[in-house]
Formats: sequence, C-alpha cells, structure tokens
Amino acid sequence: MVTAAARTARQVAEAVPDPELPMVTLADLGILRAVVAEGERVVVTITPTYSGCPALPEIAHDLRHRLTQAGFTDVIVRTELAPAWSSDWITAEGRRKLRAAGIAPPGPARRRQAPPGPVPLTLTAARREPVPCPQCGSADTTQTAAFSATACKALFRCEACREPFEYVKDI
Repeated sequence: MVTAAARTARQVAEAVPDPELPMVTLADLGILRAVVAEGERVVVTITPTYSGCPALPEIAHDLRHRLTQAGFTDVIVRTELAPAWSSDWITAEGRRKLRAAGIAPPGPARRRQAPPGPVPLTLTAARREPVPCPQCGSADTTQTAAFSATACKALFRCEACREPFEYVKDI
C-alpha cells in the first residue's frame, strides 16, 4: 500500500528540474529510479546519465532541499550505477520538452552485446542516423562539436535553416 507520504515524496522528487537541462525534470530524464518514504524518512535513488556526471552533487542537493521543504526531515539520496542509464529512459514528455527548448532528443540507444573473444578495432567512423533539427525538422544537419556545455550533449548545425542546436546523445 502506497502511503500519502510516499505519494507526496514521489511527486516532489519527480518535479525536481535537471540542473543542466532545466526544461526537463529528473523523472522526464529517467534518472529518478525510486522514491521510498517511511514516516519522515525518504530514500531517493538516482542513476546519472554518465557515471562521472558533474551535476550529481547538485541533483542530490536539490532533492534533499525540496523534500526537506515538503516536511521530510531525513532525506537520503543514493546513486545506483547498474543498470547503467540509457537515453531510452527519457520519457515521451521529456523528449517533447527538449525539442520545444530547441534541443534535439536522442534516438534509440544502440546497445550491442559484446561478442565473445577479441573485439576488432576499426578506424572508420560508425554510421549514424541523421539528427533532425528541432527547429525545422530537417535531417540535413552537421555535427560541429562532439561535446556541448555538458558531456551528454553534442553541438550540431542545421544546413537547411542554418540554426545551431544541441543534441542529447543516445547511449
């Protein structure tokens, strides 16, 4: 049975914006894994988009602060690295919000199971699907930088409308 305290804690945690992408919440990004409330204690589990994500301390601080403001006196934020976060965890609403903010959401993650034995190394670039422009929808886009303001984004330019945009990487 889910208690009123658990529902409240979950609602508060789901509404916390991501510090690097404030147009989406932690729930939209799929990094909010669990919220468990027992009385005044809340345990929140998150999975970062990258294991070395520099925003983790800020995310934990924001969660503790907002839950404390909501009346929970004992808030614990745990980081869980397995299974690793996947861009497939971004919700449809999160993808819509990213696009509305001019940021191209990721395509489906391309996770492949490693073959047994040695892995051959190739020097050719992996074929990528086009990243559609969030402004005009054109697939005629060019990556201009592998990283943007954060490691989880890359910079692109649309050749049709000439607008630059960020792209959340699919991982």
